[in-house]
Amino acid sequence: MKDRSRKLLVIDDEVRWCQLLSDTLTSEGFDVTVASNSTTASQLINQVDFDVILTDLRMAGKDGLQLLEETKRVAPTTPVILITAFGSIDSAVQAMKMGAYDFITKSGDMSELVLAVEKALETKFLRKEVIGLRRKLESRYSFHKMIGKSPLMQRIYQLIEMVCDTSSNVLVTGESGTGKELVAKAIHYNGARKNGPFIAVNCAAIPENLLESELFGYRKGAFTDAKTDKEGLVVGASGGTLFLDEVTEMPPSLQAKILRVIEEREVRPLGGTTSYPTDVRVISTSNRDIQTRIDEGLFRSDLYYRLRVIDIDLPPLRERKEDIPLLVMHFLNTFNKDLKKKVSHVSTEAMKIFMDYSWPGNVRELENVIQRAVTLCRGETVIPDDLPVLMTKAVGNSFLERAVGKARTLEDLEKEYVREVLAEVRGNRSRAAEILGIDRKTLYRKLKSE
Repeated sequence: MKDRSRKLLVIDDEVRWCQLLSDTLTSEGFDVTVASNSTTASQLINQVDFDVILTDLRMAGKDGLQLLEETKRVAPTTPVILITAFGSIDSAVQAMKMGAYDFITKSGDMSELVLAVEKALETKFLRKEVIGLRRKLESRYSFHKMIGKSPLMQRIYQLIEMVCDTSSNVLVTGESGTGKELVAKAIHYNGARKNGPFIAVNCAAIPENLLESELFGYRKGAFTDAKTDKEGLVVGASGGTLFLDEVTEMPPSLQAKILRVIEEREVRPLGGTTSYPTDVRVISTSNRDIQTRIDEGLFRSDLYYRLRVIDIDLPPLRERKEDIPLLVMHFLNTFNKDLKKKVSHVSTEAMKIFMDYSWPGNVRELENVIQRAVTLCRGETVIPDDLPVLMTKAVGNSFLERAVGKARTLEDLEKEYVREVLAEVRGNRSRAAEILGIDRKTLYRKLKSE
């Protein structure tokens, strides 16, 4: 006997044939529901999760193809078997194109029908298993919209999980485009403060005079345009997270004030005489070499240590290339939905370009490249012609190939390589020294010798 939990829907406006199908499938142990018209069938399709649907092709009202289309929309993993007394090849072809599992003709041989149902059930549960495994894979290799299976990213996820329920300040560093804001949001929305506000401030984008009033608020009459009192973002973030993006670009005059907020846990508005308590966790980011900014007198070391209770350094994409295929498929799915496209594959040649490219703009650049590729792609597969010309030219044009072609001296090669590494890490001298295998003082000496 078959598993009676397997629900089948039989749709046919010929009552005798409908009853015959029902009796046959019930005797095989299936749980059979019968609909003798398309209106009832449509209601059942939208209300019940059937394992297999069998429908007549020709009926009054909605025909079998229309019910097939409705099923694919409501329950896309449910197999639909179309049955007809008219053995039309054209109808069969159209049905299969629309996603029908099978197409059989009415006959006295019920064994063919039972076999089709059993195979359809196998297909249904295989589909569910694939979807389940895919979801498990996505959950394993993602964290709050962050994607990556590499050991580097797995360590980042572990660190986020360890700190998200604390109130310690966090400094997230990394090159532009590595996903620093995603890390900040992952910490906030997965932690104890998730029900509080997440207030983001771009320290590099707001002029100094506006940044001060935005952060700390002001009292009426504090300056010419202060017509009323205004609450600052620091107070607004109380109970949640204050996200200071590119904090190393904050003007020195404001650094002392934000340091006071962190140390005293209170804020005084511009023009005010009273300080107000505030409970904020500060998560800040920088794509700069912070030690260099401190050495140059552009960033306070005491503020740096207050912000960097926990530090998370995001790796550039070129150091976790095993994550590129996952990211590519993630962005393909995203932009297929946004652009109403069906680009499901990347050619071997295009994927090789993705893997060989250095990605100076990191994940953000990859996202933009995939958006462009999905927009321009004429079929279902991304090919090299869908990628930016500068990107395809860069791959294969290696440093050594250029050097040999120009017959450079060893000293010239060293200087050019140092400059190239610095360019790759966007001027981050600490990171460049690490890649070159030298200390920062040696790097400074090499730069000064040029």
